[in-house]
Amino acid sequence: MNRTEARPLTGRMVLAMMLAFFAVIIGVNAFMAHEALSTFRGVDADSAYRAGQQFAHEVAAAEAQDAEHLRVDAKVTPVTDGVALLDVVAHDASGTPLARLSATAIFARPTDRHLDVTVTMSEQAPGRYHGAAAIAPGQWDLILELSREGERRFRSKNRVVIK
Repeated sequence: MNRTEARPLTGRMVLAMMLAFFAVIIGVNAFMAHEALSTFRGVDADSAYRAGQQFAHEVAAAEAQDAEHLRVDAKVTPVTDGVALLDVVAHDASGTPLARLSATAIFARPTDRHLDVTVTMSEQAPGRYHGAAAIAPGQWDLILELSREGERRFRSKNRVVIK
């Protein structure tokens, strides 16, 4: 009979297996940490302290906006070559168009602020604003602001899906 003898388990073999095991675990953890930090920094605000200070101001501005009962409708129309058209119609509570306002819009990527796209808006008619932006398909936050002489009259943030 030809039998192969099993090698005995020695202290050196156990040490080698333990070192190999921990080397694999540490290597995988280091790789995953590197990938996590290089793809998402984990920072949502430049300064959390300043963002906290501005919260009360934002609440007051939102309450003032609600008291005015403004009606603002925005329509995003995707067209060819990754360009989206943005049309905004703004009226006050009585239906009078909100004319001569500065309109700004930002398509903000929820996952990466570096992909945000600012839209240059122009007034086409009283209360009607138009702009275009080159944006990729996917989910975006549309941040729309209307202001007059530096004073914000309206602000909204809505999730839109561009196909």
